[in-house]
Parts: sequence; C-alpha cells; structure tokens
Amino acid sequence: MPTIIVFCHLRWDFVFQRPQHLLTRLAKHYNIIMVEEPIHHDGVNFLKKTEVAPNVTVCQPHTNIAVWGFHDDQIPSLKPLLADLVPDGEQPIVWFYTPMALPLLQDLDPSLVVYDCMDELAAFKNSPKQLLQRESALLGLADIVFTGGPSLYEAKRERHDNAHCFSSSVDAAHFRKSLDRSIAHASHDGIPHPRLGFYGVIDERFDIDLLTALADARPEYHIVLVGPVVKIDPASLPQRPNIHYMGQQSYDALPTFLAAWDVCLLPFALNDSTKFISPTKVLEYMAAELPCVSTPITDVKVPYGHVVAIAETHDEFIAACDAAVNMTAEQKATMVDAMRAVVAGTSWDVTVERMKALIDAEPRGPKAASSPLLSPQDHKQDKGVASAAPLKAHVA
Repeated sequence: MPTIIVFCHLRWDFVFQRPQHLLTRLAKHYNIIMVEEPIHHDGVNFLKKTEVAPNVTVCQPHTNIAVWGFHDDQIPSLKPLLADLVPDGEQPIVWFYTPMALPLLQDLDPSLVVYDCMDELAAFKNSPKQLLQRESALLGLADIVFTGGPSLYEAKRERHDNAHCFSSSVDAAHFRKSLDRSIAHASHDGIPHPRLGFYGVIDERFDIDLLTALADARPEYHIVLVGPVVKIDPASLPQRPNIHYMGQQSYDALPTFLAAWDVCLLPFALNDSTKFISPTKVLEYMAAELPCVSTPITDVKVPYGHVVAIAETHDEFIAACDAAVNMTAEQKATMVDAMRAVVAGTSWDVTVERMKALIDAEPRGPKAASSPLLSPQDHKQDKGVASAAPLKAHVA
C-alpha cells in the first residue's frame, strides 16, 4: 500500500474529529503515518510509534527542546527522528493539517503534497507568528488543497488553482444510536429536564456570556457541557446550579449523551477564531434528530438555516431555546424530515472516496519534490508566494 505521512497539530487521542474520520477511512487504501507535535522531555530524543487503528500509526516525537509545536527550534531534532518513516526510494504522499510542519517536507521526497485546511489556524489564540507566511509557502507547494467548509474554501480558492471544498460529514449510523433514548448516559440521572447540551472543545470560540445569560434567564433549563477546556481559564466559566460540566468524553460515548438531551446547542462566539469554522457536531446533532440552536456561524447559517434555529442576540438565543423546548409533535416531525434529508446527503465514506479520486487523478511530478522550501523571512522574495502584509489584511 502507498504511504501517506500526515503532519497534524491535533493529538489522535484528543477530540475525535475530521482527521480521525478521514484517516481511518483512507487507511483502507493507504498506509497512514500521522506525526503529532513534539512532546517535551528531558532525556534523549526518541520517536514513540503506536498503531491506533488498522494501517494507522501515530508517531509522537519526544524531544528535549522546550518549545511547543512544530517550532523552528524543533526541526533539527525532528528530522533525524523521522528519517526512516518510509523505506528508501518510496515517495510518499505528504498531507498537512498544519503549515508549521512544512520544513519537514524537505527530506521526504514526496510524490504528492496535500493540504487539508480544516481551520483558519492563524486566527486561533496563541497561534505561531510564522503561520501565515508558512501557509503561503505550503499553498505554493501543495498539489491539492482541501478545505473543511465553504467559508474556508472561499478564503483559499483564489490562492490555489486546485482547491476543493469537503465540508465535514457525519457517521450517521453511530449517532443514530441516540434515537434509542433509553441509552442515556448515567451521569444525567439526577439532572432534570429540559436538558440543553453541547459537546466539543471549550475554548476562545465558546460564548461564555451567552451561556451565562441562558442559565440565568432560564434556571429551569439544565445545560450540559461535554468536552475539554483549553486555552482559557476554567475559572472563567460560569458556575450555576443548572450548568453541568462533564469533561472530555470518548467518541463512542457521545450518542449516550445525545440520548439524554432535549435540545442541542452551538453557542459559538462571533470573533476571528470562528469566522471560518464549520462545526462537525451540527450534522451529528441532526443525526440524533434533536432541535438545534446556533449563533450565526456562516457554515451553519447558510447551509442549515432551514433546520437549525439561528439566533443573533442573547435574547433571540434564549427565545429559540424556548421554542425548541416547546416544539409540538407536528413541528418535530417536520424538523426530523428536514434533518434526515440533510444527513442522507453526506457521509465520511463518500467524502473519502471523492478525495481519493482527486488524489489518484493528480499527476505525480517534480513540483512537490523539487520546489525549494523557504524560511519565513524569505517568503517575500519568492514571486510565487504572497507576502505577509496582504495575508494579515485578508485575515482581518
């Protein structure tokens, strides 16, 4: 089987999302080697390899360099650790989730370079200062660019002539397990209805003020939050009798949480970090056939505004939750029909087959292997790569 080497900013055992869905399915056709960001330790550098699924190996570099991520200072230590990922003479496909790993491409002699842009990482809190420049270089080198939603596609399509929109999809069979409401997670036994739930990463994209306003305005509603808290102080999260923090849960357990809820929430803040997001959970909520209330995230509002309640203000969000809680049987039946139609139109399996068809059709040539890799400060000198200044204007 041909090899795909994947450089990813997310840990495999973190929230199960787009990379895991795609890579486990691509593994039917390719040998997948996913390289995570380095882990700091004080000993000798080494590479830990773990087979996490059939034909999927996760490589965790452990280095004595005390900086996080694919930082420039890590590159000299990482190159020897990754030198033997594929046998001599094999030209792997190299797949990037983070442009920060781009300098590691030099020694891999790739047959094809793929950039799966699932987020606008430069807009996230604490993003590396080199990220915008390095993404410009990656867009100059990549043979194929995939984007995780229509907003990202619109942002990247003019910067690459082989860009394709592949919105995140859904494993419908997995989340339809929640239709058996008797499987509700035991943690809800003491929580009264109505229960309004959210699962996902709780970070700078989460609207804390909206959550507080909802909890205070409707003390009879119980809000259940499932997921890790990252990049924000947990002490900043509101503590109320009707807010229940469940922490990170496994992907396998998520249907049992959905089975316990009455309404699903997408309470995202409107800021730079959410401008381009395409939440995977919205389709998963729909597969569970539960009413959904969201803030006006573009990649929710535009494709799904006919079935997801979109609320611009705190008062509108609370009112939409009221309407969801008090749906009539007829309203629910209409909603379920619309949700089933949406879910039937997508699947991770179909997404992967379409991606594979594009990969198979792409000619293998010298472009990816021979193009020079530039350091961030050199990008402005390359006529084929956009300068940093317009990129900053674009993101703003």
